[in-house]
Amino acid sequence: MESFRSDLRGRIYPEPVDHFDRIPDSVLLLVFNNIGDVKALGRCCLVSKRFNSLVPLVDTVIVRVDCVISDDDSSSPSASNAVTSAVTSGKSRHPISSLFRLVFSGLLKPFQSISQFISVSSRYAGASASADDVDGDFDHTFVTHHSPTQVLKNFNEIKFLRIELPSGELGIDDGVLLKWRADFGSTLDNCVILGASSVIHSNNSVRSEDEQCRNGWENENNNDNNVGEGNVETDNGSIPESFYTNGGLKLRVLWTISSLIAASARHYLLQPIIAEHKTLDSLVLTDGDGQGVLCMNREQLEELRVKPLSASLASKRTLVPALNMRLWYAPHLELPNGAVLKGATLVAIRPSEQPPKKEDGNWVAAAFEEPYGMAARMLLKRRTYCLEMNSF
Repeated sequence: MESFRSDLRGRIYPEPVDHFDRIPDSVLLLVFNNIGDVKALGRCCLVSKRFNSLVPLVDTVIVRVDCVISDDDSSSPSASNAVTSAVTSGKSRHPISSLFRLVFSGLLKPFQSISQFISVSSRYAGASASADDVDGDFDHTFVTHHSPTQVLKNFNEIKFLRIELPSGELGIDDGVLLKWRADFGSTLDNCVILGASSVIHSNNSVRSEDEQCRNGWENENNNDNNVGEGNVETDNGSIPESFYTNGGLKLRVLWTISSLIAASARHYLLQPIIAEHKTLDSLVLTDGDGQGVLCMNREQLEELRVKPLSASLASKRTLVPALNMRLWYAPHLELPNGAVLKGATLVAIRPSEQPPKKEDGNWVAAAFEEPYGMAARMLLKRRTYCLEMNSF
């Protein structure tokens, strides 16, 4: 009779079934990989023991750094004697060569050091946090600081890692455009810099996509039309003489050196993460302003593990090798979306020791998202100026 009652009770009140437990681990890992954000994954660890065991196996992680603490001991590196002459367009000499004999030790204004990444997080950011931390309000009196190296130490299978700084390191004036992308192995592989002294956005109504494309091709093929109404010099594809006398050249040199220093500082700080996570296939270090992007693929990551980087003696950054640079300039560049770049400048950089490559420039234009990729393609059709820079 008792067994009959137990069976009857089981039919009327069946044991609760957690259908979530029926989801395969592979599907849960797919969900966690799409989440990516390291703080959200930390909270997932608190849901259950199963989640806590699966989260360390994700292969895609995004670390968003909340704040960066400056290192007062590291001052702005000197780029003294970093740049030398040898600037030509074709085989001809140009006044630009003499100006590049300047010493830039006092030119670079200090910018924020990123010698230490700091992530502000609560106790529930790690897998070892207690479940009580999820309930109730966040305790603002208990804030811990974790570097990305510490945050990532419990992840064992990372293949794709993206780290986002809160902002770019370079302090630039409002309205100035400065973007860079650098690829590194054990040292700099290449770098592309796009800058403009000002960006003017059109107040006209949005034009149709066909009209934008048509105007874009017209601008690319008719660079002599990219001259502002106030310009007194004819834009024939060459750099105007005023560029060398009104500080335009000095500003571009400052942009180039500052971008290279920022990129090499980021690269230096990634060493412990790369050494710790040998499964990495791709690593990207960017910032919230979209100012700079450092990229490393699997081959470059492995190169750094095998061949240690050369550090600068002046500061905590990777030594920048001797470089060959190509520069394109347009005093006035109108993009298909109606925006106008004043003093548009594109710089493509490779180490001098790399053998010459016959390239079509696609790697340069591919460095930037639209509409800046279009700006790079338009500038590539202009006259090329070749520069050299010493290691610093």
